[in-house]
Amino acid sequence: MPPGFSLSALIVLFFFLCSFTSILAHTNEDPTIKTMEDFSGYPIHESHSHLSSLSVDAQGLEKQIDELSSFSDTSSPSVTRVLYTEKDVLARRFIKNLMGLSGLSVREDAVGNIFGRWEGSNPELSAVATGSHIDAIPYSGKYDGVVGVLGAIEAINVLIRSGFKPKRSVEVIMFTSEEPTRFGISCLGSRLMAGSQTLVEALKTTVDGQNISFVDASQSAGYTKDHNDISSVFLEKGSYSAFVELHIEQGPILEEEGIPIGIVTAIAAPASIKVEFQGNGGHAGSVLMPNRNDAGLAAAELALAVERHVLESGSVDTVGTVGILELHPGAINSIPSKSHLEIDTRDINEERRNIVIEKIHQSAISIAKKRGVSLSEFKIVNQDPPALSDKSIIHAMEASSKELNLAHKLMISRAYHDSLFMARISPMGMIFIPCYKGYSHKPEEYSSTQDISNGVKVLALTLVKLSLQ
Repeated sequence: MPPGFSLSALIVLFFFLCSFTSILAHTNEDPTIKTMEDFSGYPIHESHSHLSSLSVDAQGLEKQIDELSSFSDTSSPSVTRVLYTEKDVLARRFIKNLMGLSGLSVREDAVGNIFGRWEGSNPELSAVATGSHIDAIPYSGKYDGVVGVLGAIEAINVLIRSGFKPKRSVEVIMFTSEEPTRFGISCLGSRLMAGSQTLVEALKTTVDGQNISFVDASQSAGYTKDHNDISSVFLEKGSYSAFVELHIEQGPILEEEGIPIGIVTAIAAPASIKVEFQGNGGHAGSVLMPNRNDAGLAAAELALAVERHVLESGSVDTVGTVGILELHPGAINSIPSKSHLEIDTRDINEERRNIVIEKIHQSAISIAKKRGVSLSEFKIVNQDPPALSDKSIIHAMEASSKELNLAHKLMISRAYHDSLFMARISPMGMIFIPCYKGYSHKPEEYSSTQDISNGVKVLALTLVKLSLQ
């Protein structure tokens, strides 16, 4: 023993070091555990010592993303997964299996929205929901929507592994047909959940490009019994206490600015328009230019008019796209007798977007008159209002990001999502993660394992906060 040191002094020093170590450990505690303690009112470290630091199974999640991408009608690296096709049905089975393996109770509604429920300690309370979609437009990537479904299941797995028990039940939703690929209707499942009677009526006569009706296609996948069954999908306002969707940004901002988390404050208002011109057609060599009534040129002129009217709005937030332009009969030596356009226009300002739509309509009328063709159709398929994220959910997402030491940015979503329609049922919020060069709806779409893990952690911690309210 060193000179001047008594046995009692050594004992005091020992207890001081133990106390210091305990304080240091408490200072570096897991932020999610701290949130659980704050919201639940009990000290998890004392009464639930089996909880360990929360972590994402990043490799397992990436493997699931890769496996899901194999259910595709086109070869890798592209993904094509269209509503109610064989690959879509197999992918749905894959999702239901993962939900079951996580201990979630699984159910489906009449159009194939899939729900995986994690029962809370107070199941009478309205549940917290999260989720996204897994359908994919032709030749797209493997992350759009998928991150929000598989990431939601993993977020629940993270919390289950930790020993956390929510007060409110938590549901993962896989929405049917967020993409409009087959029937030209975006967010079909969530629109119906939000109670769109107009859509129910439209689906009675809706057919795809092969003239297969919606009901027949749905029945082939094991869903809708008849037209009357569709309205059973409706949910009452307040069915959920909150909805949070994890999604890739589908834009370049987060990657360019080096910010791992985007917190969405609003979703832009989308609108879709179908236009058809009817002309006379004829032989490409025999009909002289002054005598032509060319439906193809009418379509081309309207496409340029869309661009002009969008730019005239004076706002960078106004956008317009002619995504489909089809000519009939489609032969090189035949003057088009019919043309079909599908136009997408959107804005965070609903009034400004509607002005653009009216200008496009007036241009279509003027072009038809000038070129001697008829405007046989000008149909606004959908004209949805924008949606604002709920302030309390924004606060929960911001707080979660800060507690996880992840920088975040408040931002607007210019792409529409199922959250746009879930906002009609419950308070809504969205979490964005970066994607490579902002690429989406193409095979090059990519989000890193680290970025996905960050998003899952923020989602998990946000679910903790919302489920304990």
